[in-house]
Amino acid sequence: MKLIDLTMSLNNFTPTFPSDPKPEFKQISFLEKNGWNEHIISFGTHFGTHIDVPFHMIKNGKKLSDYSINKFVGNGTVIDVRGLKNINVNLQGIQKKDIILFRTDHTKQINSDTYFTSFPIITDKLANQIVNKKIKIIGIDSFTFDVEPFEIHKYFLNRDVLCLENLVNLDLIPSKNFKLFIFPMKLDDMDGAPCRVVAQIK
Repeated sequence: MKLIDLTMSLNNFTPTFPSDPKPEFKQISFLEKNGWNEHIISFGTHFGTHIDVPFHMIKNGKKLSDYSINKFVGNGTVIDVRGLKNINVNLQGIQKKDIILFRTDHTKQINSDTYFTSFPIITDKLANQIVNKKIKIIGIDSFTFDVEPFEIHKYFLNRDVLCLENLVNLDLIPSKNFKLFIFPMKLDDMDGAPCRVVAQIK
């Protein structure tokens, strides 16, 4: 058994969505002075590798604390869509309640000036397939998979398909036969949260 971390590191250099506040990582206690080290951190619920739940964009939608931890564990499949600007693939063989991860390699360009302006998006046709297959979570190695006003996000979240974004290291895991563990911060009544995401492979 091997564990692969698919989580983006969080620090002062982790990019934030342009309209979001910048994160803060500040040391407030020092070993030499106080006897211990301690930091205060501040960032949004959609910072780094994170999950969106319905309340993010749906009025009266389910909140993070409405879900059992079981929602965030499942069989994973990686679909290689590198080079596609409009993602439209066949989901034949994908099972109900699977977790699909789309590999675009976009997070490898995280320091690029175009990270937030030029990125792949999911087509309406693929979104329909995902819902019809009853997929429970979709993930992508990009900060989003559609553009404002984020109608595909709303389409998924209205149907309880959760959205996992800003993944990394999808090139290190197989396309099939792995278990995915998504551990959001345990925040009550929130619209989403940063996550630690780990793939368990044989």
